[in-house]
Amino acid sequence: MARASTTSDAFNAIAEPRRREILSYLAGIERPVGEIAESLGLEQPSVSKHLRVLKDVGLVRMRCQGRQKLYRTNAEAIRPLHQWAATFERYWQHQLTRVKARAEAMARQGSPQLDSAKSKEK
Repeated sequence: MARASTTSDAFNAIAEPRRREILSYLAGIERPVGEIAESLGLEQPSVSKHLRVLKDVGLVRMRCQGRQKLYRTNAEAIRPLHQWAATFERYWQHQLTRVKARAEAMARQGSPQLDSAKSKEK
């Protein structure tokens, strides 16, 4: 089965790790293309291509300030992604609860594994 175009929806657009990295970098602050490229260690044409895809699906907004293009995240467009991922939060929480319970049980028993892990942290 052929894969859907990356510009068809937000889920396909964020399937690319660099686009997720760009979205994370833009979280909370508007930035110019050059700064994004430099900070993430990417070539400017590559960043522009990724930003175009993100813009086409509505995950980022762009405005011009003179000759500079400034990009920022579009929180409303990101909301459906967050809501979908949140449906799986109970699984993550369950795993964390199990890890915590196991660590507490090991601590009560004076487990050598836990003592070894603590000594590695120091």
